[in-house]
Amino acid sequence: MADEREILTYELFGTAVRDLARQVVDSGYEPDLVLSIARGGLGLGMGLGYALDVKNLSAVNVEFYTGVDQRLDVPIMLPPTPQAVDLSGLKVLIADDVADSGRTLEIVQEFCADHVAEARTAVIYEKPRTVVHADYVWRRTDLWINFPWSSEPPLVDRRGGGAH
Repeated sequence: MADEREILTYELFGTAVRDLARQVVDSGYEPDLVLSIARGGLGLGMGLGYALDVKNLSAVNVEFYTGVDQRLDVPIMLPPTPQAVDLSGLKVLIADDVADSGRTLEIVQEFCADHVAEARTAVIYEKPRTVVHADYVWRRTDLWINFPWSSEPPLVDRRGGGAH
């Protein structure tokens, strides 16, 4: 059982999006903007945008890794980032695929905190050790997660060149 994994298929992803959107609706929260954390949160953000009828979508890119097995001490937001003035007074729903350490969600929440009326978070998966507990969670797990978009290797190798 050491290799037991959480497997998310594209079909289950569709279910997760609708279930998360239902949680948001049932809570009474009406976001003005869905802010996706790239790359993993982009699909969720799009799905939530459609399910919640929110056309105002944006994205932020947060990086923890600087190279193979090289990790930054703290995550950093990479440009371009949304203009603070564009977020002013909005109710924001932050979307990501997983709250693992929670540090990525934390930095995006901190970025939003000074500008938005309210920010809430939605994730497909939440791990037990996360420092940020999302407002909306589809599943909680401590297993390794196979996402449908990253379980196969890329078709190209941008580091070494060539196609697979």
